[in-house]
Amino acid sequence: MLSREKLENNQVWLYVIVLILAAWFGLFLPDIGAQLDVTISVAIAILMYSMFSQIPFTSLKESFANRRFIWALLTVNYIAVPIVVWLLAKLLPDYPPLLLGVYLVLLTPCIDYVIVFTALGRGNEKIMLISTPILFITQMLLLPLYLFLFIGVDAAEIVDPGPFLEAFFGLIVIPLGLAIALQIYAKKSHVGNKIIDFSAWLPVPFMALTLFVVVSSQIGKLSTYIDLILKVIPIYFAFMIIMPIISRIIAKWFKLDIGSGRALIFSGATRNSLVVLPLALALPDNLSTLVAAIIVTQTIVELAGELIYIRLVPNILLREEIA
Repeated sequence: MLSREKLENNQVWLYVIVLILAAWFGLFLPDIGAQLDVTISVAIAILMYSMFSQIPFTSLKESFANRRFIWALLTVNYIAVPIVVWLLAKLLPDYPPLLLGVYLVLLTPCIDYVIVFTALGRGNEKIMLISTPILFITQMLLLPLYLFLFIGVDAAEIVDPGPFLEAFFGLIVIPLGLAIALQIYAKKSHVGNKIIDFSAWLPVPFMALTLFVVVSSQIGKLSTYIDLILKVIPIYFAFMIIMPIISRIIAKWFKLDIGSGRALIFSGATRNSLVVLPLALALPDNLSTLVAAIIVTQTIVELAGELIYIRLVPNILLREEIA
């Protein structure tokens, strides 16, 4: 019988299969693939709700209980990561749409499957789960600031605020509000608890569905941008090599225990691609395909990297101390 734990533990392989099928579908049945464009917003909205429903917003006070870990988490994600990303971006062409895609995906820490990978990498997934409300709120507040600092006025020229704000409210704020309302309702109602429990099954299948509809509908358009996409892949690999090392140093600096240190490493290296994807798709048509492709490319590279992380982090990078 399929359990939620088994589904989550095998999600990477599910995504790999879905990506292969989506690529085949988009390349060999392009007319049908292109028609899936209209389903992207619905799939993302349900995915966002399902992810937000699992973030313990009603226990926000508990997030501040381990202040040492929180400070380490904020240091890694909002000081170390931006510096690394800014330096790596210097290796890319000075093309604002390309840089926007890279900055959108690399500056936002993951709040969903990082918890599963932390558990598989023998880290403290509970402290990671409790910290997700802080990570989500801080990244939404700081992302516009970093985009302005890194791209400047060029960002304003690229981003049309109307569709951008519409996507933000429709695909992030509304699902977030619904998830928080249901969490509050669940504290008082058995029915609310049932809805939240059912929602916990949705992130994996809807992430798979989102990857399928995005890749199958967009892959046929990528030939125009293939040179630019190939340029970002080494940057993503470099990020995945550099950030675990820096995160380990910061974990030692803050004197975190082994489980918390591993959680910090996974947080520093795992990015929030599907939360920023709606923002990419809200860009003008001539840019949204490129920026979305840059974001999805990071997801593909990251999923491969996580399979290495779950073995590398506990066995080599941050091993149990032998008494």
